[in-house]
Amino acid sequence: MKQRVVSGMRPSGRLHIGHYHGVLENWIRMQDSYDCFFFVADWHSLTTEYADTSGIAESTREMVLDWVAFGLDPAKSVVFRQSLVPHHSELNLILSMITPVSWLERNPTYKEMLDNIDQRDLSTFGFLGYPVLMAADIILYKATRVPVGHDQLPHLEITREIARRFNHLYGSVFPEPEALLTETPKLLGLDGRKMSKSYGNSIYLSDTAEETSKKVMAMMTDPARVRRADPGDPDVCVAFNLHRIYVPQDKLDEIIPACRNASIGCVECKRILAGCMNERLAPCRAKREELAVNPAFVDDLLRDGSQRASMISDSVMTEVRTALKF
Repeated sequence: MKQRVVSGMRPSGRLHIGHYHGVLENWIRMQDSYDCFFFVADWHSLTTEYADTSGIAESTREMVLDWVAFGLDPAKSVVFRQSLVPHHSELNLILSMITPVSWLERNPTYKEMLDNIDQRDLSTFGFLGYPVLMAADIILYKATRVPVGHDQLPHLEITREIARRFNHLYGSVFPEPEALLTETPKLLGLDGRKMSKSYGNSIYLSDTAEETSKKVMAMMTDPARVRRADPGDPDVCVAFNLHRIYVPQDKLDEIIPACRNASIGCVECKRILAGCMNERLAPCRAKREELAVNPAFVDDLLRDGSQRASMISDSVMTEVRTALKF
């Protein structure tokens, strides 16, 4: 039997190419090798966006359209919405009863976000306990692998500790999921910072070819290359981190020396990049437009996927209640 993978994504609207190459592309590759469960983590949105929930529904629609248009196949994977499977919140409650507060307080992301986010009040029970909900999401389906980058290993370790503690107290029900380390390239945005919706420096999967070209042509390059005649350095060029992904290797082999000896300018170089990006993204963008014509597409997909997920989670929760002697 295939090992089971569970992973989710918070609905934050349209995805940009950083989301695609950092997460979605890995999900798509896993579909043929693993038993995959991918979900819209809408309950998790409340941990930071509890004061304004008005955008979650539309963000869910936009995100799922991107998922499917770019290759996530509901026939190969269970694609569902977290809040449509009540067992997530039930198991979250049970696990919260056995999880020491000290485990949550030492979570590095918790400390970092408390220090850096001052526009919202994150001193809530839900935000402190989000790793418990994350653990419930994963072990509810008896996942054996969880796709993570190296920086997310501490999060997964909390899940493993919670599963271990439940098994110690009540009997062996849950496997301890192992990390499925994935490549998560850090894509720089138009301004040289990490690509982020909040920075307004992103190229979205659903952007038109014209919008993409306009953004690429405005992108930062080598900050030391002031004049056209100055030699450039692709290793420090902001735009070149996208060249490495979208421009064919034979073309790169021409561009790199040409940049270094100033025989090609940044404008021409970015024009090549924009063309390669639009060529590669065009089929998926066309599929997205086709899917978006049907306003019920996303709701129907998530309802069907959530029913499939519920069949598995119901069986697991029966085991949990038996272990608890309820």
